[in-house]
This record gives sequence, structure tokens and C-alpha cells, in this order.
Amino acid sequence: MLHKLRIATAAALVLSCTLIAPSSMAETTLRLSSWLPPGHPIVRDMIIPWTEQVAEATQGRVKVNVLPKPLGKPPAHFDLAKDGVADVTFGVHGYQPGRFLLTKAVEMPFLGDSAESTSVAYWRVYKQYMEKANEHDGVTLLSVFTHGPGHIFNSKRAVNALEDLNGLKIRVGGGVVNDIAQAIGATALLKPASQAYELMSNGVADGVFFPSESVASFKLTKLVHYGTLVPKGLYNTSFFLVMNSKTFGELPKADQDAIMKVSGENFARLSGKAWDNVDQIGIARMKEDGVTLSTASDALVGQIKKATAGVEQGWVSEANAKGADGAAIMSALRAEIAKIEGK
Repeated sequence: MLHKLRIATAAALVLSCTLIAPSSMAETTLRLSSWLPPGHPIVRDMIIPWTEQVAEATQGRVKVNVLPKPLGKPPAHFDLAKDGVADVTFGVHGYQPGRFLLTKAVEMPFLGDSAESTSVAYWRVYKQYMEKANEHDGVTLLSVFTHGPGHIFNSKRAVNALEDLNGLKIRVGGGVVNDIAQAIGATALLKPASQAYELMSNGVADGVFFPSESVASFKLTKLVHYGTLVPKGLYNTSFFLVMNSKTFGELPKADQDAIMKVSGENFARLSGKAWDNVDQIGIARMKEDGVTLSTASDALVGQIKKATAGVEQGWVSEANAKGADGAAIMSALRAEIAKIEGK
């Protein structure tokens, strides 16, 4: 009788372990550090939907937790992932001058009017032309993407000609936009986007180069009085979404594949589409708050193209020196954007 009881007890224990094991093994929670507030469109409309897709794609085995506070300053976020301080981060390539070269391609002027088209094209061209340069060494690159076309916003005067930029102190995010600002005669202040309100409210900056969304998101609609919208964009900003390589490598292959399926081009499209939407909301908000908006004239566009021609040429030379074909990258990027836009 005792022998039978022991057998029954053992069987029950094995059965209970079998039932418990899947749930106890099911969850890996990854920590994502965000340097933007929870209500910012990047977090609300891009990162959070992606975390939901990760959970769904892995059938709940992997969850991504967006931390309530950043684990470092905006420029530190690439290294936060690389060093394992955070599992996942996103950030701006240009916040670390000199570190990333080939990603500057997507920051050039006059690429397109849609963040979705530009971001998807960027990912495709990155995979074909830039990946082998291994500029993201030390992390697993999940995706690259851009915001919508960048424009000119300031508190002093309408910008109808390049001369109107003379003497204006403009906050820029680094990378190519810094070179563009100098080329067209503005005084560039290299600062993260999160400092834009402080800089303008204290009179340190007279304006910003931003996509339309960011003027509203960073609460600048009462500080900015003039906006010059540049067809196809004065610039774009290149962003990364990365995971610590060790963290990624420790995930089961099935979960790695599932995460990459919802990252890459999928995330580039998701983020770009969201940005196109909030850009329109940003324009509406500026109009509501009395910002005077105008579209850059053909004459002004011509001035900008002439002044910034050397920026792209200089980058092509740098890319060539690194072993890439800079001209081929730019040609492929423009062709892919046009193809996606159906032009």
C-alpha cells in the first residue's frame, strides 16, 4: 500500500512539473531604455506597437518592457545596448559624431516627402550596401528608420531666402543636418531633440530644424512663429533600433526569427507610417496655434540645393574611402524611394 502511495505521489509530482514547466520557461522580459517620454510618438506609436508584435510573434515567450526612466542620456543609448546596461534601445546615429558614416546617406536633402517610403527604402538599401561595413558592431541591429522630412522653424522671421537664416541660432541633432545648417548660413547648436523646448524658451536657440511632428511633440508651437516647409525635406534623421548581442544570442532560434520578422522592414514601415500620420497632426496643431507656415519657393529650393551640393559630394568621398560606393548608395536609395512611392 505504501509502495503504491509513493508511486502515485511521484506520478503526481511529475505531472505537476510537466504542467508548470511551460509557463515558468515561457517568459523572457527584455528591458528597453527610452530617452523620450511615454507620450512621444516614437514610444506611443512605434515602440509600443512593436513590443506588442514581439509578444504576439513569440507567443508570449518574449516580452519587451519599456522602462519608465532612461538608463542614460540620449547619445549614450547605442552603448547602453552594446554594454548590456539595457537589452534594447533606439536612438539617433547623429548624436555620436564620427561613429557612423554610411547611415548618413539617408540624411541628405531632398530624398522624399514620406517617412514610410524613405524608411522602407533605407532598410532595403542598408541590407544591400551598408550592412557589410559592420558599423553596428557589438549589437544586433533590429531596424533602421527615419522621421519625416525636416523643415525650418524659428521664432524671428519668415525664411524666404537663405539670407533670412543669417544670424539665426538653430538647434540641430547632429549628423548631416549639422553640415546642412552650416552650408546654408545658420548657426548650428548641436543638441538632442529633448532639449529643444529649454533652448528656445530660454532664448539660447532661435529655432529648430525638425519634422512637423516634433514641433508639436516637444511643445514648441507657442515658441515657433514661422515655418518653412521644404519639398522632399531639408534633411532626414537616421535612427537605429538595436538589441544587446548576447541577449539576442541567448534567445531560442525560433524567437530570434520571430523578433526579426516583426523588426527590419516591418518596423521601418510601421514607424514611417506612424510618423507620416503625426506629421499631419503636427501641421494642424501649428496652424491652430498661429504658426505662419509657407512652402519653400522654387528659388529658395534652388539656393539650398546649390549651397548643400558639397555636403553630399563630401560624404560620397568619405564613403568611398571606407570601401563603399557612395554614389551607388545614393542612387539606389533615391531609386528605391521613387519605386515605393510609385514614381
